[in-house]
Amino acid sequence: MNIPLTARQANKPAFEANKLAKRLRRNTGQAIADFNMIAAGDRVMVCLSGGKDSYAMLDMLLHLREHAPIDFEIIAVNLDQKQPGFPADVLPRYLTGLGIPFHIENEDTYSIVKRVIPEGKTTCSLCSRLRRGVLYRVADELGATKIALGHHRDDILQTLFLNLFFGGKLKSMPPKLVSDDGCHMVIRPLAYCRESDLEAWAALREFPIIPCDLCGSQPNLQRQLVKRMLSDWEKQFPGRIETLFRSLSNVVPSHLLDAKLFNFADLTITGVPNPEGDRAFDPPGFPAPAPQAINFALKDER
Repeated sequence: MNIPLTARQANKPAFEANKLAKRLRRNTGQAIADFNMIAAGDRVMVCLSGGKDSYAMLDMLLHLREHAPIDFEIIAVNLDQKQPGFPADVLPRYLTGLGIPFHIENEDTYSIVKRVIPEGKTTCSLCSRLRRGVLYRVADELGATKIALGHHRDDILQTLFLNLFFGGKLKSMPPKLVSDDGCHMVIRPLAYCRESDLEAWAALREFPIIPCDLCGSQPNLQRQLVKRMLSDWEKQFPGRIETLFRSLSNVVPSHLLDAKLFNFADLTITGVPNPEGDRAFDPPGFPAPAPQAINFALKDER
């Protein structure tokens, strides 16, 4: 026997969709405000790859443009890298339907990458450099004052661990930076957004996703391995990802080892209490680890 749905049950999908939209818009707006990403009169070049993240970023910025207390322009830009089988009609059709200005830049970086990088080697580094150079040039030609990229919270955390494990640096993706040439401002409006929320938004909005046949076909990238590690951590210890991400906004240079960030050489005794000072003799203020965490640590130390 079919049991009729209550009004609350029937409206649950709409309720969840509205909650998701509010969360993404709030997180995007908060990141923009926290790092002063967009100012009045800005012309923001929104870089569209055809992936879920860049589509969602465009959605969020279009909504904020209509509701923000400042006026700014948006122009969507896609770099057609001439990958074989790339559906060149998808983005122009989608953007025309939105009724917003856009520009498609045609540059065969694909052939360069395939010619320079040996088969089986990671292509991301060269591809990224070539793409970045083209986008900087296009930003100048279009008069863009900001270049918006679709990296999200999980990208930022993955980059942190990639640099820790393989680069020997305590470094991640900044939400806002000046380019190497000193001439362009790059922003990441999705810095506070979770990838799972962006995936749900992409499914809800039915974006015409275009897969990347260049880097997307490399299954053993270190980034994918780090992503899997973080995902496993979150499953085993719910909330760990939030804590890790929060730590990026709560840095204590005096308790690290970089003499460029903290003047250890001239450190002297002042006799004045410092609430941020060393508490090495205090008991740890961390929650007790779960039993499986203890077993895992002991296993690693054998």
